Amino acid sequence: MTDPLLQVVTSGVRVFDLGRPMFVGMPQSPNHPPFLHSVMRRHGDAVRADGGSAANDLLITGTHVGTHIDALAHVSQDGRLHGGADATEAMENGRFPAHGVHTIAPIVGRAVLLDVPATLGADACPAGYEITAAELAATADRQGVAVGAGDVVLVRTGWGPRFDDGAASYLGLDTGVPGVGEDGARWLAGREVLAAGSDTVAFERVAPGAGHALLPAHRVLLVEHGVYLVEALNLEELAAARLPEFTIMLSPLNLVGATGSPVRPLAVVAHG
Repeated sequence: MTDPLLQVVTSGVRVFDLGRPMFVGMPQSPNHPPFLHSVMRRHGDAVRADGGSAANDLLITGTHVGTHIDALAHVSQDGRLHGGADATEAMENGRFPAHGVHTIAPIVGRAVLLDVPATLGADACPAGYEITAAELAATADRQGVAVGAGDVVLVRTGWGPRFDDGAASYLGLDTGVPGVGEDGARWLAGREVLAAGSDTVAFERVAPGAGHALLPAHRVLLVEHGVYLVEALNLEELAAARLPEFTIMLSPLNLVGATGSPVRPLAVVAHG
């Protein structure tokens, strides 16, 4: 059910689907409203004179559920959003006109996958492991890629396969979850990346038993530097293909004033 789309398109490119399927009961942060889906009108509920009928659905979801992108409205520090805007005054009629997800233009550009477990000689980072700036730099060096301004950097922790094991395993509330630490976030910000993402629900390291009590990487990237975050990515197939550099195509829903949006990112590489 959760195998990524991997296909060769006639135009000579290979496409990797980095998004997770969205279904009722999928692993997600308990801090956000759950994903609900119901077929509200079934075939046969109304039948046209010629025998035809149609079905349609109702979706209810938080904007930070499944594979999603965080807008600059998502996190504040000491009452301020990115750029120093007052977090309370920035919201108008229940929306964020200047910091909402609708302000994120569709992203089509260079992306880099940093496979940290491969650098560590492991299949996955241990539970609660903090990925440092030195490890991000070492991974880029090992892969022979540079990280520069405007790039999208995706960090593989190896935690992604736990999505299929259910919420208890993927969320790691007791064990903690690996992820980028504060100095790693500063390393990314120092390279002026456009966005950063990972295969975990929170991007950054979550300490055992601490939940989302402290999220310094969110503060550094979203508030201090205006770097978007993409979470709950499926990076396994891309990593297995050993493709550290590619074109990414990612666009949030045009939800005016929202703090985030589900996305379905695609990694596109030339196919010889």
